[in-house]
Amino acid sequence: MKAIIVEDELPAREELQYLIETYSEIEVTDYFEDGLDVLKFLQEHETDAIFLDINIPSFNGMLLANNISLFEKKPFIIFTTAYKEHAVEAFELEAFDYILKPYDEKRIAAMLHKLEDVYRRKQLEKTQLPAANVKESQAQEDDQFGMSQRINLQKDETIIVVDANDIYYAEASEKNTLVYTIEDMYTMPMSISAFYSKLPPSLFYQSHRSYIVNLSKIREIVPWFNQTYILRLTDLKAEIPVSRSKVKVFKQIMKL
Repeated sequence: MKAIIVEDELPAREELQYLIETYSEIEVTDYFEDGLDVLKFLQEHETDAIFLDINIPSFNGMLLANNISLFEKKPFIIFTTAYKEHAVEAFELEAFDYILKPYDEKRIAAMLHKLEDVYRRKQLEKTQLPAANVKESQAQEDDQFGMSQRINLQKDETIIVVDANDIYYAEASEKNTLVYTIEDMYTMPMSISAFYSKLPPSLFYQSHRSYIVNLSKIREIVPWFNQTYILRLTDLKAEIPVSRSKVKVFKQIMKL
C-alpha cells in the first residue's frame, strides 16, 4: 500500500512518517506542502492513501479533498488537523478518518491498522477470494494487535466516539446511513458502502445492499424465502435481511 503526506510543517510531517513506518507496512512515496502540487501529482500518478493537513497553501485540505472526490479512483483520505470544527465536513466528504494534532500514538496505530485491513479487503474482493477466509484472517490480526476499534459517529454537530462493538447495525437511508447502538441512533452523512469501509472487517458484514450487521450481535438466523435469511439481534428489536447474493458468503462466515 502506498501513500503520500501533505503537510507544510516539517516536525509534524516527520512525526507522522515515523508513526506510519512504526505501526504499518504503508510505503510513503512522496511529501507535499502545497495543495496545487498535490493536484498536479495526482493527474499523473496514483496513490492508495493521502494523509492530508487541512491548513496548507494554495488549496486548503478541504478544497483539495473536494477535487479528489471527483476522481474515478479515489484514494483513502485521512485528514490531519489541530482543529475540531472541520470534522462534520470531513464526514460529508467520506474521509476515511479525521486525526487531531497533537497526535495520539495509540489512536494513530489503531487507524493505520484499520486502514490496512480495509485496503486488503478491497484488494481481495477484486480478486474474488472467499470473504469468509478474509474475515477469519483479519479477526486473528485484530486479536494479535490487541487494540479496540473506535468509530466516530455524528449526533447533530457533535462527534461521538464509540467502541465499534457497540454498533449493532446500520441501514441506508437515501444518501445517509443510520447507525444503531443499544442506546441511540446516529445519522451519518455518507453512503452505506463508505461507512462500511470504516468498520473493522472482523466484526461486520454487509448482508444486504442497505444493511450492515454486527456479527457478534446476531441472536437468531431465520430461514426466509428464496433461500435467504432474516437476522434477529440481541437486545434490539430489529430484523436484518440477508440478500440472496450475500447468502453464500454469510454461510461461510457463520459456518452454516
